[in-house]
Amino acid sequence: MSGGTRLKPIDTIADIAEGIAALRLIDRRLEPVIELAGDIPLRRAPPGFAALASVVIGQQVSRSAADAILARLVAGVDPLTPARVLEADDAVFRAAGLSAGKVRTLRAVAAAAEGGMLDLPALGERPHDAAIAALTALPGIGPWTAEVYLLVSVGHPDIFPAGDVALQAAVGHAFGIDPRPDARRLAAIAESWAPWRSVAARLFWAYYRGMRGREAAPAA
Repeated sequence: MSGGTRLKPIDTIADIAEGIAALRLIDRRLEPVIELAGDIPLRRAPPGFAALASVVIGQQVSRSAADAILARLVAGVDPLTPARVLEADDAVFRAAGLSAGKVRTLRAVAAAAEGGMLDLPALGERPHDAAIAALTALPGIGPWTAEVYLLVSVGHPDIFPAGDVALQAAVGHAFGIDPRPDARRLAAIAESWAPWRSVAARLFWAYYRGMRGREAAPAA
């Protein structure tokens, strides 16, 4: 996850284009991946509680299921703020389709944010290892959730969520690795793409979309 020297956030499509140009030079194997991927979305969301909540909702479910659950939750808890989550009745979460574990996580994050123990927008100012540690200290927040939040909401330029099943499948397909690489092997593969690993993640999510015909990247 760490490595590289580039600190500028990924904020624009021009940043994506710069990263793709660099990745072409870093790893020639990415040429056919870039061709199949087509347009590579920016995938950015404003940092804060709502963004992290959407990533939590996306844990271990398909993108379409996560989108549907999030829409139902927002219909019952609007605006999606820490205070409103802490006030909401269990029935609201059940109606949205959230598991008990994810409800506990959302409430824990809401309590930390509301109590001043977690400043989500300010995480972008901290070294990413420290930011990940702050997030994973919360119940139900693992490395994937922390990494995806930092990638899509903070715009961190050099994070590759190696535990993401779609990224594992995409890299395995692109490089002929069968069975697909696990998180440890994928993290090792991705090391060579520093300091552009966040662009590489976006590239392989787009490649997965071209490969499977459906979106698997986290919502942003």
